[in-house]
Amino acid sequence: MSVSKDLERGTFYVQCRYKDWTGEPKKKTKRGFKTEKEARKWEYEFLKRMEGAPTMLFSEYYQVYAEDVKPRLRQTTWESKAHMIETKILPFFGNKRVNEMSSLDILNWENEFITMRTSNGLEYSPTYLHSICNQLSAMLNHAVRYYGLTVNPMAKVGKIGSKQADEMSFWTKDEYIRFSRAMMDKPQSLIAFEILYWCGLRLGELLALIPADFDFENKRLSITKSYQRMHGDDVITAPKTPPQISANDRHAGLPSRRGH
Repeated sequence: MSVSKDLERGTFYVQCRYKDWTGEPKKKTKRGFKTEKEARKWEYEFLKRMEGAPTMLFSEYYQVYAEDVKPRLRQTTWESKAHMIETKILPFFGNKRVNEMSSLDILNWENEFITMRTSNGLEYSPTYLHSICNQLSAMLNHAVRYYGLTVNPMAKVGKIGSKQADEMSFWTKDEYIRFSRAMMDKPQSLIAFEILYWCGLRLGELLALIPADFDFENKRLSITKSYQRMHGDDVITAPKTPPQISANDRHAGLPSRRGH
C-alpha cells in the first residue's frame, strides 16, 4: 500500500495491492487526489470494498456496482438505472449487508411496492414494477458473478409486475395522412412529423439532426446521434440502434431498424 505525490502534477496518487474474493492478487492505481488525506481515505475505502464485497452495506456495494457498470452503458441508460436504484432500492436495503439480504426481505420489499402509489395517487404500472425488480436482480447477480455472493436471494421470490407493456396504439397510414393535412399551416411542425413518421426516428434522434445528415441526392438520412436534456444541460449521445438508415430503402419495402 502506498500513497505518493505526483511532482509533475502536484497531486497525490494511490498504488495498492489486494486480493479479490477468489484470492487472486490484484493491483490498483488511482490518481488525481488534491491532498494526501483524500488519497488515504480512498485507499482505505477501496480495500474495504474489494476484499469484502458480500459483507459490505448495500449502499457501499452500489458504489462498487456503479464503477463496474456505468462505463459500459449509455449515459441516459445509466441515469434511468441509477434513479430507480437510488429512489426505490437504496431506501429499503441501503443499511443492510449484501450477504444478509434474504428472500423474505425481497418478498416484503415487493409487497410494499404493490401497495405504494405515485404522488398523483396512481398505482405503479406493471412494467415499471418489473423494471425496478430487474435493477435489484441485476445488482445481486453481479455480486454473485464477481464478488463471491453465494446466491441471489431474489431467485426464489421472482419478480412482480410484467415485462410486457400494454398494447401500443399506432397511426395507420390513412390516419397519419389526415393528421398531416391538418398540419399544413404549420410547415416546420409538419416537416418534423414527416421525418418522425416516415423514417421511424425517436424524438431525441430528430432533435439531434443537422443539415449534414441529409443526403438529398441519394435520398439518405444519417442517424448518428441523439439529443437529451439532462440536469439542465444539452447532451448529445450515440443513438440506441445502428447509426444509419435509408429513407429510400424504407420506401422500397426493406426491413427498417425499427422492425416495421
